[in-house]
Amino acid sequence: MSGKSAARNLEASKVSKYLRENPDFLIDNPDLLEVMSPPSRWEDGEAGNVVDMQTSMLDRMRDESTNLKDAANLLISTTRSNMMIQTRTHAAVIAILGADNLERLVHVVCFDLPLLLDIDAASLCLETGEEGSLELGETDIRWLAPGTVDNVLGGQDEFAKLIEHTKDDGSVFGEAAGIVKSAALGRLQPGYGIPNGLLALGSRNRGAFHGGQGTDLLIFITRVLELTLNRWLSEN
Repeated sequence: MSGKSAARNLEASKVSKYLRENPDFLIDNPDLLEVMSPPSRWEDGEAGNVVDMQTSMLDRMRDESTNLKDAANLLISTTRSNMMIQTRTHAAVIAILGADNLERLVHVVCFDLPLLLDIDAASLCLETGEEGSLELGETDIRWLAPGTVDNVLGGQDEFAKLIEHTKDDGSVFGEAAGIVKSAALGRLQPGYGIPNGLLALGSRNRGAFHGGQGTDLLIFITRVLELTLNRWLSEN
């Protein structure tokens, strides 16, 4: 036997001895299975107590493959959901911009947005006090007391709020208050003497809106609604 072969056998015996003395070594270091050449499957018999490393590696690969598939499916599902939300938002914005007068605009918000955004209620609220505003006429706009928007959103610098569980007394959603269990609120600041307000979106499903969701699209809709309100109210 050559010197190299003897050294190799000596090293192999040390490794074998170490593994026998530390049977959990591969469990604690599973990454080694990825670089080791697996033995063939052992059948029951004299070698029946030998660990089938090939099976272990295959099981690990199956687990990794399953995890990758689950992650890919989640990504696809999330992407589809985001695309659908964006498509609905664009349709809502087009409907708002297409309103040819104030009455039509309020109708779009209160009756068209629930259908376009797949929600159960929508409301346009302005801080005009309990008496309302003659300038706004007989519309479905909800009247709020001055300062209500800041109180509801949590401050002057807050522009949107997603409420996971809510209960409305009718001051925001009117007749639809009884079914609204979750809400998304966006600040309206039309300016030019037009009172501040809220765009309120409601869902009958608890948790439909929650803090983990983004508010960019909600704020986008409120900005468009602000400009459209200003266009029609400034002409009255």
